[in-house]
Amino acid sequence: MPDRRTALALGAAFLALPALPATAATRDNPMPEELREALERDPNAPVLGNPDGDVTLTEFFDYNCPFCRRMVPVMRQLIGADPKLRLVFREWPIFGEGSDFAARAALASLPQGKYWQMHTGLMALKARAEEATVMRVVRDAGLDEGRLRRDMEGEAVLAHLARSQELADHMGLVGTPSFIAGDEGAFGAYTLAEMQGMVARARATLR
Repeated sequence: MPDRRTALALGAAFLALPALPATAATRDNPMPEELREALERDPNAPVLGNPDGDVTLTEFFDYNCPFCRRMVPVMRQLIGADPKLRLVFREWPIFGEGSDFAARAALASLPQGKYWQMHTGLMALKARAEEATVMRVVRDAGLDEGRLRRDMEGEAVLAHLARSQELADHMGLVGTPSFIAGDEGAFGAYTLAEMQGMVARARATLR
């Protein structure tokens, strides 16, 4: 789907951001290392797959995004088929209060070691993700609800969400799901083969 696959171009409107350089990323002018570090190595971002993998794929998503839900089995297959892939999840709640509550609950499950259960449970919801439905997933995952609610207001969770918005604004992302690997960005739902192609192109730039 080449119409949704582009080299990343960072918006000039965000030149004032002190932590992120506003330099366009193209194949001839790759992403600045400071931006790549912020995107791929944020200690508050969940990492799946191989934490020491040679290629990092970053996904920006929202639990109320139907295309994000559609991508869950694809991402599971992608990780299973590529033992050298490192996947970074960026919670980016852009569909209202329910999405924000879901994102904070998912991130707050990290200290309890149940992020993947929360992530897949929330993505499997047939109804909209909001407090009532999210808390059902919390109970199904066997999480400590009191601790979770406290951690939902914690610095790590709030910092992750703020960073996601900062990165998305800075790179001019248009919606969810958005994927970034190497210097290439993609928006929308993709097949496994298309995602593998994106990872392969990113891997080729390392050689």
